[in-house]
Amino acid sequence: QVQLGESGGGLVQAGDSLRLSCAGPGRAFNPFVTGWFRRRPGREREFVAFIRSGSGVIRYSDSVKGRFTISRDAAENTVYLQMNSLKPEDTAVYYCAADGRTGVFRLGRRVDSDSEARYTYWGQGTQVTVSS
Repeated sequence: QVQLGESGGGLVQAGDSLRLSCAGPGRAFNPFVTGWFRRRPGREREFVAFIRSGSGVIRYSDSVKGRFTISRDAAENTVYLQMNSLKPEDTAVYYCAADGRTGVFRLGRRVDSDSEARYTYWGQGTQVTVSS
């Protein structure tokens, strides 16, 4: 079972920055797409950002666009989530997820990369707490 490893969470103040890291199990692991999701207190897990390895296509949720940046270090097989101008509402457990398949289909329709259903491999999550 492939396990991803997140790190970089912590307790910060509003306006501060954090960088989360998501490491694969080894350099031979080369996912087609890697995403970040988060679960805020009392809410369902939600999409944050994804990056596709080959094309470099990136997408963000509206709530983090302009503040968060996703990037990938191919040599280290690590995906980062740089989070700037953090707000208390960013407090959540952040999860990275990855999948090696070029496409996933459910009921004849392609599952988009902002959907949890797109991903096979998940990390355990890292807590980010932003105080006001």
